[in-house]
Amino acid sequence: MKIPYGESNFKTVISGGYVYVDKTATITQLEEAGKYLFLLRPRRFGKSLFLSMLEYYYDMAYRDEFDTLFGRLAIGQNPTPLRNSYQVLFMDFSGIDTDAGHDAILQRINDKLDTYLLSFLLRYGHATEIQTKVTEKNSPAAKMEYFMDAMSGQKLLLLIDEYDHFANSILAADMKLFLRVMGKGGFVRSFYETLKTATQRGTLDRLFVTGVTPIMLDSMTSGFNIGQNLSLHEGFNEAIGFTKTEVSSLLQPLADACASDTEQLLADVTRWYNGYRFNIKALETVYNANMVLYFVKNFDLRRCTYPKPMMDENIASDYGKIMGMFSIGNRDENFAVLDELINQGAVQASQRRKFEFDKGFDRDDFISLLAYMGFVTLQNETLAGETFVIPNYAIREFYFHYFKVELERRNQISIPNQALRLAVEKLALYADIQPLMDEMVRALQLLSNRDAMGMDEKHVKVLLLTLLYQTQIYFVQSERELNRRYPDILLLERNPIAVPHQHLIELKYSKKSDKAAGWAAKKQEGMEQVQGYLQLPEIAALQNLVAWLLVTDGERVEVVTFA
Repeated sequence: MKIPYGESNFKTVISGGYVYVDKTATITQLEEAGKYLFLLRPRRFGKSLFLSMLEYYYDMAYRDEFDTLFGRLAIGQNPTPLRNSYQVLFMDFSGIDTDAGHDAILQRINDKLDTYLLSFLLRYGHATEIQTKVTEKNSPAAKMEYFMDAMSGQKLLLLIDEYDHFANSILAADMKLFLRVMGKGGFVRSFYETLKTATQRGTLDRLFVTGVTPIMLDSMTSGFNIGQNLSLHEGFNEAIGFTKTEVSSLLQPLADACASDTEQLLADVTRWYNGYRFNIKALETVYNANMVLYFVKNFDLRRCTYPKPMMDENIASDYGKIMGMFSIGNRDENFAVLDELINQGAVQASQRRKFEFDKGFDRDDFISLLAYMGFVTLQNETLAGETFVIPNYAIREFYFHYFKVELERRNQISIPNQALRLAVEKLALYADIQPLMDEMVRALQLLSNRDAMGMDEKHVKVLLLTLLYQTQIYFVQSERELNRRYPDILLLERNPIAVPHQHLIELKYSKKSDKAAGWAAKKQEGMEQVQGYLQLPEIAALQNLVAWLLVTDGERVEVVTFA
């Protein structure tokens, strides 16, 4: 089974014998939705392959290859009248260096446009005079205006991938520069104004744009105000990304080859990569396509074990860069949202359809931005707004890694990762919790010295979780519901890592003002709770389980072991 992980060219996927999850039925939906469309999804979600599929479907240059490319797919059985009827202009605005300032960004975009426009002109045999004059123009708007005038009488389809990639980078680093580039009078808005003119003259017949966030939609829709944003429409919830049925079909060959439990395999992949909902009425959540493909491609068929790590480093790097956007607006308020997500598991906001940064950036803006980036997802709706939660375990890991970085930055402390890794290793191999407790006490004392946290049980638990998430030895579960009981922390075996011990950790916080009697009462309460957890069938079934009670006042920790 050839897996197209990292492959974004549709023709290569089809002709190369790769597995292709058929998304072509969406073409009919798109044509019915309108002519000028925007569809936003998180990074590494499968947008580029989807756009490439549209290019091969609509490009007149591939008319003779239609049956080869689409014959066995849904749209090949029921093609639309527009198939292979356009000259297609493709653009991709990723890979633009934004560190050197306004003029360098403008030059790089001019260079990109020259590349795409000249490629188009050569491909369809247009006059060389047009090619020369396009390169002579010194702004994106001027280049596009001349090009569209030269194409008068033609009907073009324009596909834009990663429309916001460079804008996201600018926004994370420099709000003033962002407003200068994207705002009124900026070269981005002028560029989109030329596209609107081209639609009015009939030259630009259709437009389809993908990206991650709507941070440029204000610039686009001010200059190009006839487009439709389908990103939050119920009917397009599953257009990009994988459904449960699609993921099951990818996993079945692995289960068959390894005689594995298909349901368990699907449950693990679901826990790691599923959970995205882009419309509150959507019945099904969506899997991140690239994460699933990474898993299938790197599944060890010889040993029948999961990839290590479960998250591809390329994807992790991508999401790590996006974390830079946490500094947009008020960083302290953004950190409070992160703290709320980690402590309470959910946040509420009114989701934005677009952003108007010249009018400010508030909590609703920040949470909405997290949703578009895939760091939170819709769960339900209340009178106060939408409720957002962390979609899956992969994203939860990112949060705790970032939370540690923020704790260190805000409090000018250092929590060494190497010491944490060694501490959790001793817990796994020898059921020795003392090294982990030493690191926890050290971190508590550092934070206490700076009065950084209003210390209580939830903050101590979040600190312990933050320490545990810095390693990849265990699958960490917090307050998992078991027969209406909620153990604080479960450390479970994480395929493919075999460990001699699994753990249940219950944590109790005793206020210093309650003195010895309060400490004893909390200890007794915790011991009774742990004994109750150990009677639960789900807990009793865990092999090599060691249970722990930790009692703390925010500085010292007492440990009780239940072997």
